[in-house]
Amino acid sequence: MVVAPLLRAVIMGPPGSGKGTVSARIIKHFGVKHLSSGDLLRDNMQKKTEVGILAKSYIDQGRLIPDDIMTQLMLTELKGLDQYNWLLDGFPRTVAQAEALDKECHIDTVIDLDVPFETIKYRLTARWIHPASGRVYNLEFSPPKVQGIDDITGEPLVQRDDDKPETVSKRLQAYDAQTKPVLEYYRERGLLKSFSGTETNKIWPHIYAFLQTKLPDVSQKNAAAPR
Repeated sequence: MVVAPLLRAVIMGPPGSGKGTVSARIIKHFGVKHLSSGDLLRDNMQKKTEVGILAKSYIDQGRLIPDDIMTQLMLTELKGLDQYNWLLDGFPRTVAQAEALDKECHIDTVIDLDVPFETIKYRLTARWIHPASGRVYNLEFSPPKVQGIDDITGEPLVQRDDDKPETVSKRLQAYDAQTKPVLEYYRERGLLKSFSGTETNKIWPHIYAFLQTKLPDVSQKNAAAPR
């Protein structure tokens, strides 16, 4: 019996591109191990590990965590997953990280969520909150009855700093500047598979069909109609 080679995949996409939703669906349908650099960092900072304390010192100063620290963190974690199919999320973020990863393992495919920045901006800036209660409204999915006003108290809604258009624009520009060289790195190696669109539910069936050529669907749901 021929054993299928294990899948080594990376998912990339700007903040607000639906990466979390797509990753969750990949895990559900294909049973891969999901390794998120953000989750791993938070876990290490919470446990106050040596690397966690070091990483926090950079974050507190508003600086990027150096490549060697991120690489050490992720590669150490990957050693425990060598028997599994896996999906990396949030790593590699730089070409130096991608090169370090290549030395340790062969990446099979890089899934790139190519969602227009205008769509993401609209998606992220559509969120407004009622500060006193914490009620969250989204102008697209669950708008208030009167624009800018809380349904229950009639008090004004506010926008979190993170959701303000200028902050969102800066985050997207930073992602673009940092990630473009990494996408190019994988494109040149023939590993980049871009999925373009403005809605996660419309992009997902294409990602699902692509991954079905590599892995069986392990979910109990009807595989013919991916959700």
